[in-house]
Amino acid sequence: MHISAIELASAFAVVGFLASIYVIEAFLLLRAFVIKLMNRRVPSGLRTKPALTVHALAVIIIIFGLYGYFIEPYWLDVREVTLKTGKLKNITLTIAQISDLHCDTRLRNELKLASIINSFRPDLVVFTGDAVNTLKAVPVFENTLGAMEAGIGKFAVRGNFDTVYYGNVDLFSGTGFEDLDKKAVRLTKGGEEFYISGLDYIYHNTLWPGVLGQVPPDRYSIFLYHTPSLIESIAPSYNVDLYLSGHTHGGQVAVPFYGAILTFSKYGKKYEAGLYKVGPVALYVNRGIGMEGGFVPRIRFFSRPEITIFHIIPETGASRTDPAV
Repeated sequence: MHISAIELASAFAVVGFLASIYVIEAFLLLRAFVIKLMNRRVPSGLRTKPALTVHALAVIIIIFGLYGYFIEPYWLDVREVTLKTGKLKNITLTIAQISDLHCDTRLRNELKLASIINSFRPDLVVFTGDAVNTLKAVPVFENTLGAMEAGIGKFAVRGNFDTVYYGNVDLFSGTGFEDLDKKAVRLTKGGEEFYISGLDYIYHNTLWPGVLGQVPPDRYSIFLYHTPSLIESIAPSYNVDLYLSGHTHGGQVAVPFYGAILTFSKYGKKYEAGLYKVGPVALYVNRGIGMEGGFVPRIRFFSRPEITIFHIIPETGASRTDPAV
């Protein structure tokens, strides 16, 4: 994983600010306690304007923390994106993307995912990596993916958690998902061809030429990779129309008007979440469903868990949702 100097400075600034509020609050309370204990007839200092500001900030931070723990992680955002292409003539494709499930033994959104995705009757369902935070949650992950339905196929790539910690674990057996690692698969709908390809996560990945070289230049091409880190290498020279990734969690904790604090991405905040146009390629960075594992608090703030539904339509087709790229 990568972390830029700007992101690191931002993270330290936020943590430092939060810590300073509670250090000051603790000092004010301790000072007032000592004054009372000594029966000194001097103001406690708890009701001055600066002190009241600190009290208010301390309470607001606690409220935000409770919201980030109990509400936002369960508040799914279903975003629909319409993209136009000249490579499809008479068909449309519906693609459902999920990413970064980071399943724990505690269920959060897993029971909702299949019913929401299946209601769109997608042609493809794709998963762009990071399955579980613990081996005990593998059955949760497998049951979640297994309940999803797709008219043409279900495809996945492994993320950094999946390759670094669970490289020897069969994550997709029985789910109906095909691991696309180093594969380019030819698919058809209504007599028209299109391709989907992908790579499992590698820290310094240089394998894309061999994979994308299998994709004809005149066919619609979908590429799956866990992070957006390959986009600027791929965009100028290879046939990719839609590059689907995740990994950043949209920061998982974001600041209003600023966005993600940390993305652990090669490009930092440049591709932190959502839709980007990079040369001829539409890059989409999904915020993911779950949250970082280990000792990291399971909190989301201003970065809701996301399911993305793509409608790929011919250039002459009518737009259905967002402005088409």
